[in-house]
Amino acid sequence: MVYNSDLRIKAESSGLLTYPDLSVVCGDARFIEGTDDTVLNPTLLAEVLSGSTDAYDRGKKFENYRQIASLKEYLLVSQNEPRIDQFVRQPHGWVLNEVSGMEQTLEIPSLGITISLGEVFAKVNFDRAPMRVATPPRS
Repeated sequence: MVYNSDLRIKAESSGLLTYPDLSVVCGDARFIEGTDDTVLNPTLLAEVLSGSTDAYDRGKKFENYRQIASLKEYLLVSQNEPRIDQFVRQPHGWVLNEVSGMEQTLEIPSLGITISLGEVFAKVNFDRAPMRVATPPRS
């Protein structure tokens, strides 16, 4: 089952509670007792990176996510370019796969699918123009 950012994830070992941008649970979701919005067993988690969250999503948050036994993949999706950093759990640890470019595809082994970055980023405008046009100083 695919969930949007309204689903909360709990990393039991650390107690971290987060709202990833996208969560996938394969099989039955295991909710915290007495809740219907906090899952303990995600298979895949995805975060859309921003300037203010990039370091946390790659660092402390991922450190906590790695402790979730059911988690097989973690995706970090850029909002500045067509790029996804994919971390896949292997028997010896996590392996990083970096994919960039609209023509590229990304295999997601935990779900048995392949996605096209062209489709993922189809409606995203990677406008490099400044937010505000600088005006020359008055003479």
